[in-house]
Order: sequence, then structure tokens, then C-alpha cells
Amino acid sequence: MRTIHTEVDVGAPAARVWAILADFDGWAQWNPFARVKGRLGIGERLEVEISLPDKPPMTFRPRIVTLEPGRELRWLGTLGMRGVFDGEHGFRVVPGDASRCRFEQFESFRGLLVAPILWKIEATTRTGFRVMNRALKAKAETG
Repeated sequence: MRTIHTEVDVGAPAARVWAILADFDGWAQWNPFARVKGRLGIGERLEVEISLPDKPPMTFRPRIVTLEPGRELRWLGTLGMRGVFDGEHGFRVVPGDASRCRFEQFESFRGLLVAPILWKIEATTRTGFRVMNRALKAKAETG
């Protein structure tokens, strides 16, 4: 298993950051990295389009596997059959004091093709996560 992990400190309450994250319809207004269609709920199938820097957009249809409102969201996507290239993408909001929190974005990859595929996309994927993190921070801090 290989994991890409990024995080950013946000000068806004955790509840505000979670509200922005949980509003999938609003992502198009602030998120240059990803768009999501679907309902927020365990077992729900989503349509996620990601735009990696210098790559054409890619669409995935993951299923939500973890949902702790206000705290954590994870979905699991596969490339073809399960076990070939599976990615569990997660978001975590870690409260600080009343006006600060930390936002974490991460993805753990498993499967037969992890090494060759990540070799090609790891750096741009990490960049995409950081771009989204900064955009979420800016949205939360400006209200």
C-alpha cells in the first residue's frame, strides 16, 4: 500500500471547513481540482471528476465508505476490477481552537498496478491535492 498525504492549517472553525467540504454542489465554485456529484452518505455512489495539472480530466465512480460528519469522509474507487488499482481517498478536519483547524487530504492505493501507475501520477496528484487544500483554506478563511 502507498499513501499520498497532504495537509494545511486553516484559520477558520472546523465546522465551517466541514460545511464547505460536505457541500458537493458548491465545489465547482471554489475547487480547481475536483467536482463531485452525488449524495453524502455511507454506501452512496459518487461521480468524481478530477483535473490533475497538465492532464485531461478523469472521472471516477467511487462509493463512500467512511462518513463521520464534521470530521472525516472517505470514498473507495477502483480502476477496472477490484485489486488492480484501488484508491481510498479521504478528507479529515481536525479541530484546533475555536477559530482554527487542520484539513488533511490523503489517498491510499492498493493493487497490482500501483507501482507503475503511481510512478506516472504521484507528483501531479500530490500537486492537485495541495491546490485543492489551498482553495478550501481560502474559501473558509474569507467566509
